[in-house]
Amino acid sequence: MTSQPSRPHRVAVISVHTSPLAQPGTGDAGGMNVYVLQTAIQLARRGVEVEIFTRATSSADPAVQHAAPGVLVRNIEAGPFEGLDKHDLPTQLCAFAAGVLREEARHPQGYYDLVHSHYWLSGQVGWLARDRWGVPLVHTAHTLAAVKNASLAAGDKPEPAARQIGEQQVVAESDRMVANTTDEAAALERIYGADPSRIDVVAPGADLSRYRPGDRDAARAQLGLDPRETIVTFVGRIQPLKAPDVLLRAAAQAIADAPDVPLRVLVVGGPSGSGLERPDSLIELTRELGIAAQVTFMPPQPSDRLAQVYRASDLVAVPSYSESFGLVAIEAQACGTPVIAADVGGLGVAVRGGETGVLVEGHRIDDWAAALGSLVSDPGRLAAYAEAAPKHAENFSWEHTADGLLESYRRAGMRRNRAFGSTEHSLRRQRGLWKLRRTSGVKA
Repeated sequence: MTSQPSRPHRVAVISVHTSPLAQPGTGDAGGMNVYVLQTAIQLARRGVEVEIFTRATSSADPAVQHAAPGVLVRNIEAGPFEGLDKHDLPTQLCAFAAGVLREEARHPQGYYDLVHSHYWLSGQVGWLARDRWGVPLVHTAHTLAAVKNASLAAGDKPEPAARQIGEQQVVAESDRMVANTTDEAAALERIYGADPSRIDVVAPGADLSRYRPGDRDAARAQLGLDPRETIVTFVGRIQPLKAPDVLLRAAAQAIADAPDVPLRVLVVGGPSGSGLERPDSLIELTRELGIAAQVTFMPPQPSDRLAQVYRASDLVAVPSYSESFGLVAIEAQACGTPVIAADVGGLGVAVRGGETGVLVEGHRIDDWAAALGSLVSDPGRLAAYAEAAPKHAENFSWEHTADGLLESYRRAGMRRNRAFGSTEHSLRRQRGLWKLRRTSGVKA
C-alpha cells in the first residue's frame, strides 16, 4: 500500500542571515523577511506549526520569540552578535547548524516533518538537517548569484564564486525548489541544470488587508507632505543594486525639462550592502544634481505607516538592476499607486506595463527621465493606472502563496517517500535507523 504524504504538521524554516522580525529596508532585511514571516503566518492559520531558525544578532535577542499564533522564531547563537554581514556568514554555518540540530534533538523523533530553507546560506543548513532528520527539503533561492552578477550596477561588487558553488549544491540536494516566476525557474534550469519537474512556481504576495487604497490627502497630512506636489517614491534598501541613484538622476532631468511640474522624490529606506561604504551618497548626489530641495529622505517604515507612504504617492519607482519579484511593486499597486519599474526579473510579472504602470528597459537615464516625465505630466494617465492597480494586485496574496507552498510540500513528501521506499514499513525503518544512530552511535 503506497503511503500518500499529507499536509505537514510542523515545518522548520531556515533563514540564517536575516530575521523575519527585522525591519525591512536596512541591513540585509528586505522582501525576503516579509516573505518568510507572512507565509509562516498563513501556514499557521492552516494548522501547520512553523518554527523559524535565524541567527541572533544581539545579546538581547531571546532564545525564542512568538511571532504569531503557531509561529515561533528561534534565535540561534552563531558567531559574534554584531559586525558580521552575510558575506561573513559562511564561516558560521557550522555553529548555526549545530544550534538547529541541538534544538531538534530535544524533541521526540520525527518532530519536524519538513525543512524549508530561504537563500543559499540557509539551504546549506537545510541540506544537513534534511539528511539528519530524514525529511524533505524545499528551498527558495530568492536571488541567484549568476543572475545578480549579470546585471551589476556600476561599481557594485560581484557575488563570490563560492556562493554560486553553494547554490549549485543546494539545487542538487533539494527535494523541491520554489521559484517566484517562470523566468526564475528558467534561470535555475539554465544556470544550475535544475530538474524542471522539481521546480514549483509560486508567486509572492502582499497583505491585502493592510495594503489597500485610502485617502491620499490624509496620508500626506500624516506624513507631513505637501498635497500640491507630485510625489514619486522609492522604497527599499539604499544600495547600488536597488538603483535609487537612477531615479534621482532621472528626476533631476525631468525637473529641468518640466519646471512647472512640482515634482518631489521621496526616498524611504536605509543603507545596506555595499551602500554602507558611503551611507550619505544619495544625499551628496542630490546636492550635485541641484535637487536637494526636491528630495525628502525617510527611514524605513513599519508596515502600517508604509501603507500610508504608498497612498501618499502619485507614483512608486522600482529601478532595481535585479529583482526576483519585487514586493514593493505589488504593495504599492494594492494601495492604488501606479509603478514605474525596470523591466528585469519578476518586475515584469509584478507590474502590468501599460495598464498599472510602466516598465523601462535598461537603466539609461534618458530613458528613465522620458518615462518619468511623461507620467508625472499626465494626471489622467496616472489616474487610469491607479484605478487598475488594485485589481491587478488582487492576483497576489499571501493566502495564494501559502496554498502554493503547501502543494510544493506535498510533492516534496511524495518524492521523499519514493526515495526511501513508499511503504509505511520502509518509512518506519528509515526513522528507526535515524533513531538508532542518534541514541547508540551505531552506524546503520
